[in-house]
Amino acid sequence: MENQGNHDTHQLPVHEVLLLLETDASRGLTQDEATRRLQRFGPNVLPLIRRHGPLIRFLLQCHHPLIYILLAATVITALLGEWVDASVIFGVVLVNAIVGFIQESRAERALEALMSMVKTEATVVREGEKHQISSSDVVPGDVVLVQSGDKVPADLRLISIRELQVDESALTGESLPVVKEELLLPSDTVLADRRNLAYSGTLVTYGQGVGVAVGTGAVTEIGRIHQLIGSAADIATPLTKKIAHFSQILTVVILGLAAVTFGIGMWRGQAGVEMFMAAVALAVGAIPEGLPAAVTITLAIGVNRMAKRHVIIRKLPAVETLGSTTVICSDKTGTLTENQMTVQAIVAGGQEFEVSGTGYDPVGAILRDGKAIDLGEAPALKQCLMAGMLCNDSQLVERDHQWMIVGDPTEGALLVAACKGGLEVKKVSEHSPRVDVIPFESQRQYMATLHHGTDDSSKVIYIKGAMEKVLSLCTQELDPDGRERPCDTDTIHRYAQSLGERGLRLLGFARVCVPCQTETINHDRLPSGLTWLGLQGMMDPPRPEAIRAVQACQNAGLAVKMITGDHAVTAKAIAQEIGLGWAAVPHGGAPRIMTGPDLAVCPVTQLPEEADQTVVFARVAPEQKLRLVEALQARGHIVAMTGDGVNDAPALKQADIGVAMGRGGTEVAKEAADMILTNDNFASIEAAVEEGRGVFDNLTKFIIWTLPTNLGEGLVILAAIGAGLALPILPVQILWINMTTAVALGLMLAFEPKEAGIMQRRPRDPQQPLLTGELVWRILLVGALLLGGAFGMFLWVQAKGGTLEEARTVAVNVFVIVELFYLFNCRSLERSMFQLGLFSNPWVTWGVLTMVVLQLLFTYAPAMNFLFHTAPIDWETWIPIVGIGLGSYFIVELEKWFRRKLKT
Repeated sequence: MENQGNHDTHQLPVHEVLLLLETDASRGLTQDEATRRLQRFGPNVLPLIRRHGPLIRFLLQCHHPLIYILLAATVITALLGEWVDASVIFGVVLVNAIVGFIQESRAERALEALMSMVKTEATVVREGEKHQISSSDVVPGDVVLVQSGDKVPADLRLISIRELQVDESALTGESLPVVKEELLLPSDTVLADRRNLAYSGTLVTYGQGVGVAVGTGAVTEIGRIHQLIGSAADIATPLTKKIAHFSQILTVVILGLAAVTFGIGMWRGQAGVEMFMAAVALAVGAIPEGLPAAVTITLAIGVNRMAKRHVIIRKLPAVETLGSTTVICSDKTGTLTENQMTVQAIVAGGQEFEVSGTGYDPVGAILRDGKAIDLGEAPALKQCLMAGMLCNDSQLVERDHQWMIVGDPTEGALLVAACKGGLEVKKVSEHSPRVDVIPFESQRQYMATLHHGTDDSSKVIYIKGAMEKVLSLCTQELDPDGRERPCDTDTIHRYAQSLGERGLRLLGFARVCVPCQTETINHDRLPSGLTWLGLQGMMDPPRPEAIRAVQACQNAGLAVKMITGDHAVTAKAIAQEIGLGWAAVPHGGAPRIMTGPDLAVCPVTQLPEEADQTVVFARVAPEQKLRLVEALQARGHIVAMTGDGVNDAPALKQADIGVAMGRGGTEVAKEAADMILTNDNFASIEAAVEEGRGVFDNLTKFIIWTLPTNLGEGLVILAAIGAGLALPILPVQILWINMTTAVALGLMLAFEPKEAGIMQRRPRDPQQPLLTGELVWRILLVGALLLGGAFGMFLWVQAKGGTLEEARTVAVNVFVIVELFYLFNCRSLERSMFQLGLFSNPWVTWGVLTMVVLQLLFTYAPAMNFLFHTAPIDWETWIPIVGIGLGSYFIVELEKWFRRKLKT
């Protein structure tokens, strides 16, 4: 006997499955055999996938070219005896590693959440007797009993059922409980349609069933998802990719410049040790020590901003990734929709009515031609609503100010519709108490209940079920005034077709009066000649805010795609109501829809293009969601995947950014995601995209602000070596410039408000480099200004008779003051700071004042003069220093103005 799993048992007769598993349907396994199988196949739990330990995960935080440069600088400065400098640089590396380690550790809880999902009790038959055991002890071949409220402990091939319905929404995306049946199915039946199987981790909502365990532990559908999560690679974000590429280039440039510096000095006959120190100074100057800290802090500020907009970020780079997103793949059930079945249309008495309101909150009305209906004037409508309310086993309850359904969601929708019409469940039930019931059976496709009538002369049977089945039992119908007339089946079918094309799921209702002495009803004795009461059409409606959010995302140039396990007709109707992709197709056309079977036969080479062109994917299995995300990434897209179910978890992890729902989402989805929406509102994604774009803008501003300083420092040292002069700035002074300005000035850009029109831009091209041509030009321009200003002032002070220490102090101050004025240039890469508002970012003002105080201490405090080899300078010397800074500001603004003119 092998642990086959459920992949083929849906196509086999029950007796063959029992033979393969060497078990008996009535007696089950023996205790000894169950023990042997437990030892052979292991416990019915999901195995942990081997992960890196804490130490390796911590060390991997330093696996980055820029960090390697900083670590090399730490070692070199320590070897030179500069312990303070070495400690500062190493401290930057350590802080970044700790922050990254903490963020990553949270993601490792995903598999633990999966395991906790399936730790339940199970009822099994062993040696002909029922036993209550832990679900972890269920083995292949066990005969398992399930009933309403149970969590299915293993993948089961159903042997016998009694009105069994299972909620598989977390696994397949199907919004309604699945009615299970004892039937053979074709081998190519998709996961969501295998009605003779019950899956581990799903919930029984109605009825009872007996099944044989065909898959346990990892050999279950949820086990396969577990393996998909473990195998899904962690995707580098656009930011980390670009910074990594930039760091590699920077590494080569730094090493090259250091080698050139050393070579020039040796060629000029200068001492080797002196030239080695000069090369170290250049390397330290070229390294943007503040960049890792600035990236981390800027992202952390973005996290705080998003938290105020109902978005929790689990992984810092995810903040920026949303700003780079080009495609949002959204699950339907619970994400774009309410995940609450709602009656939207009723046909009764030959008239169609609309039902307002969504979800289980009984707030809304029944309308005709836009006007609310009084049930006293619409007796046929009232009877249709009463049938839905009385022929019903569910309850509508309010808990913690939130309405919910206890029982079947479809029946719950009927209760809510009746309440919107003005009926009260308690009063109607007391007036027409139930006497007997015929439960719903999938073979007969209807449910019937017997009630006391309005007087003692008769009783009434209300029937609800599949429209075709109920209609076939009817010979008459109610007219608008509640009088009986011959049944017009053609008109009813036309209404049904119209509602079906809207993606509504239809239920038919009927009644028949019986003698007052009737106490029981059954299928065989059900009277013929029923009276048709009407149709109720329902669906899981889209969230109103999701409609607006999807529109805003599409206006911002993002492609929004729906990936769901639900039926194609339902998915199309929801997509059409939301407006998903309709703007991108010719007039009268419709977006492309693909189903799971279509995807299964789609060639691998063709899938990326098909995924790019298709808007709606229906009846999709979990591994197909993962394939779709990978296909879109193969087309160069930055993919955000939203979802809330277990079936979404592998795709959430594979996506560039996974977005889970905080309230209705499963723990598995939350742990696999990069960010969580605390209000389960798709509209929060729009806010997150806006914040993400703002974060990337601010990071770009910081990088474009800090790199000219590193370039200028390197050029000044190269110029001094080439001219055979003393170094204008020492390594320790370079560290002062880089670290203090990064903290006091550069980080203030992280607080810069979002610029106007940020959501009117097209998404950034994922292939676009971090530094575009015009940004590189600006870096070169400001670097040249720093070279001319600092080196020129260094020579000027010495020419006036100043000491070497004074000349170096002036050179350092030129760097700082130019950076200070350039900060105002960088508040916007294209606009003037006066267009933004001079004081719209008060943090810049405080940063500038702080830097001025620090620089005065650097210049005039004796302790600072000793530590940094500086000397006080005359107050008159500040005039040209400030003049150079102010001139640099106007030159950069002129360059920005010129570029704006070229674009217009």
